[in-house]
Amino acid sequence: MPPHPPTDQEALAREERRRGSIGALLDLTRRLTEDGTLEELLRCVTDCALALTGGDHASIRLIDPSRNMLLAGARSGSAMDARPMTFRRGEGLIGWAIEHGQSLNVPDVSADPRFAVFSGQGFAVRSVVVEPMLAHGDVIGALSASSPEPNAFDEEDQLLVRLLANCSVSPIERARLRRLALYDDLTMAFNHRYLALRLQEELDRARQARRASTQVGPAGTVSLLLFDLDHFKLVNDLHGHQVGDRVLRIFADRVRASVRQADILVRRGGEEFVLIMPQTGEDAAMATAERIRAALGDSAIVPSAGIELRQTVSIGVACWDGAESAEELEARADAAMYAAKGAGRNLVRSSLPPPLR
Repeated sequence: MPPHPPTDQEALAREERRRGSIGALLDLTRRLTEDGTLEELLRCVTDCALALTGGDHASIRLIDPSRNMLLAGARSGSAMDARPMTFRRGEGLIGWAIEHGQSLNVPDVSADPRFAVFSGQGFAVRSVVVEPMLAHGDVIGALSASSPEPNAFDEEDQLLVRLLANCSVSPIERARLRRLALYDDLTMAFNHRYLALRLQEELDRARQARRASTQVGPAGTVSLLLFDLDHFKLVNDLHGHQVGDRVLRIFADRVRASVRQADILVRRGGEEFVLIMPQTGEDAAMATAERIRAALGDSAIVPSAGIELRQTVSIGVACWDGAESAEELEARADAAMYAAKGAGRNLVRSSLPPPLR
């Protein structure tokens, strides 16, 4: 479809964006030099992409450590309440751009066979601009913007997105590598080295909140959930470690879908995971544990074609008593988890705090 000539209103809007583009890029460069989490850095970039292009939706997708999956790193714009989609390298326009390391400016996705339609997307797409993000010659992800209108992006929009990707990739890559050093490659949960550090940090924060208040509210509490997948050795023995690995990944994904963004999922080792829940009392922690148990055990999982499994999990819950150490809190959650296994598995059990000292 040939591009339609812009209306006077469209031309004026584009000119205003052009005039503000240098200022927007300078502001982004300043923000990328400040300390922030990987998610905060990525969101700054997608916000800027919308401001520069006038698109309806922008996203950054990063390649996971397996180099096969494209994960939603950040999104800005429409349908933010819709669940972010995860798809494979080479799948869809973004996957194609990452696989081939090439820019894309598609004026009408309905005429492009590479465009992949996903159920539950939540927003309309007619035109797309995509720019691969390269670090040291390797593609690490892609920045994209979309619009529900055809022919929404011109050559200048493509150049602005390219400039935005190029100026942001270095700080994003540094933050990504710092994060990967603390992540489990398989499940994208934090690894065991992060557990003690983060748990102690949350206990210190809760202790300070208690000192600042005469009452113990949610800010002064921390709960710990300890998971152990039931009979997981049988999955590896019967179906092989590749299927077992996929089961672990599916479990981690279901946990993340059941908890808040503030909750921290850690793979302690093997089939054991820990969830740190800041500002969470025992009742809320137990409710979350039951939700996770049901999310896994009440529906089958399909880790590979032709294989359908019923996997359950035993969960121990412990709520910080305000005085115990991180090691003591973890030990109580561990004991509660073993109590759940001893009572028949696929159960949630809580641990009472120790006597007052």
